[in-house]
Amino acid sequence: MSARDVVIVGYGMAGARLADEIRRRDPAAERVRLTVLGAEKHAAYNRVLLSAVVAGGMSPESVRLHDDEWAARVNVDLRLGTEAVRIDRGKRRVELGDGSTVDYDALVLATGANPWIPPVEGFGPGIVTFRTLDDCAKILDAARFGAPVAVLGGGLLGLEAARGLAGRGNQVTVVHPHRHVMERQLDPAAGHVLARQLTAMGVTFRFGATAARYLPGDGLKLDDGSFVPADLVVVAAGVRAETSLAEDAGLAVDRGILVDDALRTSDGRIHALGDCARHPGAPAGLIQPAWEQAEVLADVLTGTNAAARYRGTTAVTRLKARGIDLAALGETHVEAIDDDAEVLTFTDPAGGRYGKLVVRENRVTGAILLGLPDAAASITQFHDRGTPLPDDRLAVLLGRALPSGAAAAASPADLPATSVICRCNTVTKARLIDAWKAGATDTPALARATRATTGCGGCTDTVGAVANWLAAQ
Repeated sequence: MSARDVVIVGYGMAGARLADEIRRRDPAAERVRLTVLGAEKHAAYNRVLLSAVVAGGMSPESVRLHDDEWAARVNVDLRLGTEAVRIDRGKRRVELGDGSTVDYDALVLATGANPWIPPVEGFGPGIVTFRTLDDCAKILDAARFGAPVAVLGGGLLGLEAARGLAGRGNQVTVVHPHRHVMERQLDPAAGHVLARQLTAMGVTFRFGATAARYLPGDGLKLDDGSFVPADLVVVAAGVRAETSLAEDAGLAVDRGILVDDALRTSDGRIHALGDCARHPGAPAGLIQPAWEQAEVLADVLTGTNAAARYRGTTAVTRLKARGIDLAALGETHVEAIDDDAEVLTFTDPAGGRYGKLVVRENRVTGAILLGLPDAAASITQFHDRGTPLPDDRLAVLLGRALPSGAAAAASPADLPATSVICRCNTVTKARLIDAWKAGATDTPALARATRATTGCGGCTDTVGAVANWLAAQ
């Protein structure tokens, strides 16, 4: 069987992960000749860790997903700084910005999403978005120590940017149109506890307000008539799927490129995944769906499992901000008056802790865990496995009741092979074992081989425990 020409448009986290998964299944390029087109001049990098770059805890080099020799080593035609400008579906050809073309048998759109910039009078060169490594460089160049900075948006990205800048000594004000932060993931009580915790770290909030006018070098006038001084304005007000290439090609688009369970678009030779794609089971704006989609699509494109299908993701949202441990999953806005659900809450504003547990038919269907890392670890496993809960719900909420095998750090042998150890990168215990057998015999080597621990870092102790267990075999 001759090799197929597969072209991936987009070398962000989704495109890079798909390329890795294809080469895991077809290392000698016998089934797939792979071309990857990246608009940025950088090697692929982990956007999840950009807040750590802004905070100064990580360098731009340390968040790279691939080294300079990756493409040559794995037989990939990688073209950086290359923009795809048109898809000729009839000829199965992608036209590039430099006038060249590349043909495909199968095309994958991994074009991601673009920051949304609200229509504010005066917005121009003095504002910067928070989405790319280049954005991080602009922020760090402009945010001199002690300078006032305004962040538009109190969602996940906005809070990560605000925490990073506050950690560098900037006077940060978050302007958020809603009444509490992260309103999509958190209920009001959790939002207030999180805001209080961030306030203690040097972040100021203006809730229920939007920017009306930007005065360069001075600050923001808000719609309520108040003023926020700011030498720099960072916009983290949401993203929009990048669908222009797909729309121009006549593919079906509705707030994203519409895909089926095989990640096929309305043209069966063209697939899409990640932030640019819209699948009914994929939560928006999170990386875990892209990881799972990449595995399915790699199976399909290489013929490893042509029947593989993506059925959706139940994702855990984590805030990647130094000094804060927050996880939210499933139903988070259910109230205690819901007759069909048990809802248990625990609030400790002074200690920066909040817990909420939603239970239906003795199974976890939702949770918010702030400042409760042990509970986050155990409840996530109860949820993922569908394990029945013990009667002592309070013990569960406080992290004192573990599902069978949940104490991975103490007994990794009890974990089933299918257990997901690193949720950020969807790394299972079985994959860690395979990497160990291939020569990755300590935690740093396992991280390089599987990327476990390179997301939020919350699985580092568990990966270390698995490494120690394997070493003792």
